[in-house]
Amino acid sequence: MACGWSPHQARIWLVTAVLLLAPGLVHGAQHDPEQSAELHFLIVRQGNVSKPIRNASVVLHYLGKDGKQRRDGYQLKTDSEGKASVDGIAYGKLRVQVIAHGFQTYGEDYEVKQPKMELTIEMKPPKEQLSIY
Repeated sequence: MACGWSPHQARIWLVTAVLLLAPGLVHGAQHDPEQSAELHFLIVRQGNVSKPIRNASVVLHYLGKDGKQRRDGYQLKTDSEGKASVDGIAYGKLRVQVIAHGFQTYGEDYEVKQPKMELTIEMKPPKEQLSIY
């Protein structure tokens, strides 16, 4: 080889370069400031925006082109004001689920396509259960 490397050294260098660059190729949009978003959530009781829900779990999952939920994602907890935020979310489809003690679980899919999104989610109280026994 003209560079003075043996074929074995060249292969090791090539494999190392591919492994170092692979995460950027797979998730490149997440690191591109033009293609990532900052999301702000406000979780409140239904019909009363002034009553925030603290310690609600906000779960985010990317969706594939087929609409199926991917394995990677984020979990956030709301603060005492019912707020949670995350930065660096790649543009595309995102499933948002909110789980809070004493409320129905919330779920909705969103299209992330702008640099900053603010979402207010109203949580419903649990429905009355009916039994035939």
